Amino acid sequence: MPFLAFLTLVIIAFFFLFVYLIPVRLWIAAIAAGVRIGVLNLVGMRLRKVDPHVIINSMIMLHKAGLTIITDGLEAHYLAGGDVIRVVKALISADKANLNLKFERACAIDLAGRDVLDAVKTSVNPRVIDAPKEGVLAAVAKDGIELKARARVTVRANLERLVGGATEETIIARVGEGIVTTIGSAETYKKVLENPDMISKNVLSKGLDAGTAFEILSIDIADVDVGKNVGAALQASQAEADLKVAQARAETRRAMAVALEQEMKAKAQEMRAKVIEAEVEIPLAMAYAFREGKLGVMDYYNLRNIQADTTMRERIGKPSEEKKK
Repeated sequence: MPFLAFLTLVIIAFFFLFVYLIPVRLWIAAIAAGVRIGVLNLVGMRLRKVDPHVIINSMIMLHKAGLTIITDGLEAHYLAGGDVIRVVKALISADKANLNLKFERACAIDLAGRDVLDAVKTSVNPRVIDAPKEGVLAAVAKDGIELKARARVTVRANLERLVGGATEETIIARVGEGIVTTIGSAETYKKVLENPDMISKNVLSKGLDAGTAFEILSIDIADVDVGKNVGAALQASQAEADLKVAQARAETRRAMAVALEQEMKAKAQEMRAKVIEAEVEIPLAMAYAFREGKLGVMDYYNLRNIQADTTMRERIGKPSEEKKK
């Protein structure tokens, strides 16, 4: 009995191990779909920690689509962390659309973090993106009038440049730059309004899709509106600034004139003080001259007569209004 029980456990364990290592239903489904896969290959997938369901289902899809991919390539992409099912669907879509997409290229695109299936769909059905995504682009023509524009860019994925190519954000930025440059180089805003297609033609001719993961098919101007008169506003601002500068300079000159006037008054007061100080010394000098005998009485009276005569002449020479005062 113990041996029989042990044998039963061994058989049950072997059965579960067999079912785990060899997914019989999946193997039968592969054979029914015409995919040749050996039992040892299924066991090897389990041992290599590869999901057999992903690989076998991918091989069935490829076989039904008429494509042939070796199992090792699918396993390698799975072990590298790629999405095998998405790559297989992308290959089938590309084949049906007559796109030249190799398995290695599809794996590289998927491992680079790009959605390879969406890239194939974009190649078949081009995408329309807005430039800019939100709002409008504002630019000023040479006559100072602001124009606001929106563009719609039709692009399709370039599978050859999808790995390492710039994203659609770069396309939007380059298109916006081209629109601003074209409007800015226009002599007048009326010329742009009359021929909006000049913007799209000028921008499209610059090869803005170089180095990107997309190919620009067309650039269409969706809307062009007239904004404010930037030139007049700038001139008004400049005139106001010039006025403030002139006022500041005038105020500076006035302040300098006031300061100079105050300085002259101070100097005049200083000179007057010196004159008064000198006049105070005159009587002392005359007294000294009297004591030393250098000035006589007649000389003193002659000096007083001259002073009186001078005072009388000054009063006669003054205007009548000053005399009344």
